[in-house]
Amino acid sequence: MSSYLVAALYKFVRLPEYASLQAPLTEICTSNDVKGTLLLAAEGINGTIAGPEAGVRNVLAYLRGRPEFSDLIHKESWADEEPFLRAKVRLKKEIVTMGVDGIDPNKIVGTYVKPQDWNALISDPDTVVVDTRNDYEVAIGTFKGALDPKTKSFREFPAWAAENKDTLKKPKVAMFCTGGIRCEKSTAFMKEQGYDEVYHLEGGILKYLEEVPEEESLWEGDCFVFDERVSVRHGLEPGDYDMCRACRRPISEEEKTLPEFVEGVSCPYCHEETTPEQKERFAERQKQIMLAKKRGEKHIGITKPRAGDDAATGTEDAG
Repeated sequence: MSSYLVAALYKFVRLPEYASLQAPLTEICTSNDVKGTLLLAAEGINGTIAGPEAGVRNVLAYLRGRPEFSDLIHKESWADEEPFLRAKVRLKKEIVTMGVDGIDPNKIVGTYVKPQDWNALISDPDTVVVDTRNDYEVAIGTFKGALDPKTKSFREFPAWAAENKDTLKKPKVAMFCTGGIRCEKSTAFMKEQGYDEVYHLEGGILKYLEEVPEEESLWEGDCFVFDERVSVRHGLEPGDYDMCRACRRPISEEEKTLPEFVEGVSCPYCHEETTPEQKERFAERQKQIMLAKKRGEKHIGITKPRAGDDAATGTEDAG
């Protein structure tokens, strides 16, 4: 059995005193050898954590011991290696950044659809299916027939929706994301814009891959995840992708054979995005990583965030 339990979670709930949770949450994670990132904001909590099973369950029990998180739902998977290098509890304006004021999933949200019912909905000719994730995520896997907004960050979604009203004219709009949290906000946004029948995949792609048999699946490819596993397949088994340590995009084994790929320094996607000075810094970091590896140690380096991502290494879809 794999050694590390991975728990993805989120909950939209009013947390006016959210800053006061940062220190005790950091302490409970650290004392239980649990790593990963948790985001706290006035609108709730979002994150993915991993560690020894007992430690992760202690953190979850601590959260559920608080009245505001008593009904917190999480999704589990397992990893053979530590998916995260640090424990981080961060204070944010939003737990998933859309950048539109007044969107509150506690007040209005789309209709939840169980994974077992998702195929029927997205196969309906009266349904338009929208992938709300970023372009680099969609590139390695999505649902058959889904629209790709080609957004670089979730902040771009409202503008895309406004510019594509004709495309979204079908009676039903079905939306999905990695773990469900983006769809809480995107379906709330669509309802606010006057769309009537708006649906989203409950538990996200991860729940679908966990519960729907591969032979019945309409999912094509891998699902990008925001940790060291990089991607997962049906049954939440590890996927076939690696991660560029310079830009954190998923890269295939074939892409690693291209001249633009230099381990820890660049890949075909970011080679033209970074300066010679940045590449030099990345090369030095990679050198230190390799030296630490030879000593049997772990080197905790700093990777360049993707444009538009939360600093929490992409936890916007963790839950």
